[in-house]
Amino acid sequence: MLTFSALLVLCAASASGVFCGPLHASCKVDWETTGQCSAVQTKIVDQIKAWNGPSGCASGGEKCLYSLVSQSSSQVKATHETPVKHYKDDLTFTFSQNGNLCQIHGYSRSETWYAVLDYGTNYCNLHNLITGAEVDKMAGYKEMTSDSSCTQFSSADCSKY
Repeated sequence: MLTFSALLVLCAASASGVFCGPLHASCKVDWETTGQCSAVQTKIVDQIKAWNGPSGCASGGEKCLYSLVSQSSSQVKATHETPVKHYKDDLTFTFSQNGNLCQIHGYSRSETWYAVLDYGTNYCNLHNLITGAEVDKMAGYKEMTSDSSCTQFSSADCSKY
């Protein structure tokens, strides 16, 4: 017997013939790295602030127009605006310390109610901050996501988005 959520994913897959994943343009990513979450969080917040203005858009990419919304000891909320069409996406990073490991859950979701496909933009919103902050260079770094939890993840081109 199919669950309602499984049926929704199957319906989306059969409607387009190729798409299978979230029914709204979004992305869930989990990362893990050795170190203190407070240090990782600071790196990500600093990167959001560094990419706040439009200057990072000049080369055609989207490493720009990020805005910090809120910050607590375990969570960072931000937005990202696409430079051409001015679509907005909501981003959340949630941090949990597990011994010497920092576990980070990232979520990006399009504010546009009708968005289904996004060319991997929601993944790139998160990925660009992680790599810009050099979290990917920290010891023990791992990234976990898939097309089923991240719209068009496998075809994302983060040099463009």
